[in-house]
Amino acid sequence: MALISQSSQAARPAAPASHNPDAADAAMDVNAGVTGKALVDLILSQLDDDKAEDVTTIDLTGKSDIADAMIIASGRSQRHVGALADHIARELKDAGKGTPSMEGLPACDWVLIDAGDVIVHLFRPEVRAFYNLERIWSPEAHADAAAARAVTGAQSGAH
Repeated sequence: MALISQSSQAARPAAPASHNPDAADAAMDVNAGVTGKALVDLILSQLDDDKAEDVTTIDLTGKSDIADAMIIASGRSQRHVGALADHIARELKDAGKGTPSMEGLPACDWVLIDAGDVIVHLFRPEVRAFYNLERIWSPEAHADAAAARAVTGAQSGAH
């Protein structure tokens, strides 16, 4: 599913000895390559291939400027969470997105992957239950917050 063929990689000029290819990839624009629904589908496909559990996709359009979608999934163990993160990072790099920013890899209890238009949260089940991101980002939570702001605004305007 890679967008860059092996032959095009071989045609690149040799890097200088002091050049770190991983650093160059990290500097690539995370908004390059696949975007939007194709990016979500790419990540969901990889999670399915790797047997991630309880995969949830939350549409963030109109809720946040940081991303268009959030994907939350669980791994069975720290090792499984780490493998999920590693495979997603490789798939994103192969799709032309560069190396994504990742947080939480040493412990692998909760790994966050910033894929540009999509934010991916990978959890061990106990940690996921504790933070309950689905509740925070649910449409009901945003409706409750908007209603609370409306009530507060109406009360302050009544004085």
